[in-house]
Amino acid sequence: MEDCVGVGEMENWRRRKKRNNKSSSSSLTSRNYYNYGCPISNLDDGCLMHIFSFLPPIPDRYNTALVCHRWQYLACHPRLWLRVDRSVKEFSEPGVFPSIETAVSAARPGDTILIAAGGSHLASNIQINKPLCLIGGGELPDETTLLCSRGSDSALEFMSTCKLSNLTVKAELGCCLLHRSGRLTIDGCVLQCESNPLDYLSCPIISTASGCKILASSLKTDCDGVSVIQTRIEGGAKAVLTNGDLSLQRVRVIYTRTSVYFWFDIAHQ
Repeated sequence: MEDCVGVGEMENWRRRKKRNNKSSSSSLTSRNYYNYGCPISNLDDGCLMHIFSFLPPIPDRYNTALVCHRWQYLACHPRLWLRVDRSVKEFSEPGVFPSIETAVSAARPGDTILIAAGGSHLASNIQINKPLCLIGGGELPDETTLLCSRGSDSALEFMSTCKLSNLTVKAELGCCLLHRSGRLTIDGCVLQCESNPLDYLSCPIISTASGCKILASSLKTDCDGVSVIQTRIEGGAKAVLTNGDLSLQRVRVIYTRTSVYFWFDIAHQ
């Protein structure tokens, strides 16, 4: 009888030990999960920043900054994009500039410049001769405005492959965007030329590019052009003026109650 009792107590002790091991293992796993988060967070800052560099700036890279404080620091690091904020003092913060012109001058080829929403940023005859991406920081393009002063030929002049997104560009005379070479993409923007008796002198987009060039190092061709995607174009004598070998192609228009949105390409015939 005593032997049976001893065997029963031993079995009960083994069952309790097994249950305790399971519960401690599950609590350890849970604790590790909450302490370290998802496995990608175990990577060091350099690896994470390299991964973030492959994300489209808007909306993916912008959304990563909302995950946690560490991801916000890495996603907004000057190595990934520069920022333009009129409220900052000149060069008081690394990677933050008081004007678009200074940000463009400091940018390296391939950089992304995030322009702060609110108010108007002066942009007059700014030449961009390296691949850059300029993005408005607001939820809508109307929240980030580039204003071209009267008497300037253009707000921005492009001589390399660039992209504009979520921006409003206003010009009283001259043109909003002057395209001389490279591939220019205008995505989700607003281009406005002021309506006045001299509006025949203004044009939202002017392209003087010559078309395709055969590269000496290979049989490939380097073609200039402009792609406009879901963009509002207002005012001016014409939406587009081409002085080179490019022509307007694949035009689509959507009318809404308040606006007209354009999709088209300016490409070699």
